[in-house]
Amino acid sequence: MRTHTTGTRQEWLAARRELLEAEKELTRRSDELAQRRQALPWVRLDKEYRFETDEGSATLADLFKGRSQLLVYHFMFGPDYTAGCPSSSMIADGFNGFAVHLANHDVMLWAVSRAPLGKLQAYKQRMNWTFPWASSFHSDFNRDFNVWFTEQQQRVGDIEYNYQREAAFEWRPEQEGGGKRAEASFAAMCGTDTATFHRDRPGMSAFVSEGGAIYHTYSTYARGLDSIWGAYQWLDRAPKGRSETGIWWRRHDEYDKR
Repeated sequence: MRTHTTGTRQEWLAARRELLEAEKELTRRSDELAQRRQALPWVRLDKEYRFETDEGSATLADLFKGRSQLLVYHFMFGPDYTAGCPSSSMIADGFNGFAVHLANHDVMLWAVSRAPLGKLQAYKQRMNWTFPWASSFHSDFNRDFNVWFTEQQQRVGDIEYNYQREAAFEWRPEQEGGGKRAEASFAAMCGTDTATFHRDRPGMSAFVSEGGAIYHTYSTYARGLDSIWGAYQWLDRAPKGRSETGIWWRRHDEYDKR
């Protein structure tokens, strides 16, 4: 049954032109925000981080691979997971196509996760991904960039994520790990409990190499990742929008064949 307003071509065109002005204003505002991101002060990193990669042990400087800029996607894949987070996986599905373009524009894109390299390699093969992915299993990298927290931090409410303090995690006897329903569903999809799943978080961070030093320039988390979640950009332009009534997405090899 049709529930949406209909009209003539002339009525549609008038409304579309009005919407276009709002879209142009949003584009201008987005350009201004991009300039403000780039104007943030750089923070020099003097701590050495080590990662495990397909090519062996690497430093943060090595991840630049000769470029001056590095973008890191903090992929939710903890050591206790049996598979990567479905949301992080859906975002990462788009990396194959544009990582090569970034690499040829002085920007390296990496995914970084706490899971051991062997787990990442197996999952990467399953997902048919080619972008570089490093393990920070033996590093403080995830902790220092606020995408991993300890069980003790959960229990006492000592977590600051997305630039705000969180309340202590609530454990519920009737549901191991407690937490929100979506997190419980994703935890099960990753082969772990909600509390463990919730200790790793998504985000992205930007770095620059200049004058022999590395600087942290930007990080974003949670809904700040929407703009790099390619599927949602398309859904926002579909006739029915996101049309979400719950957790609808899966890893790309888990959908029913239709």
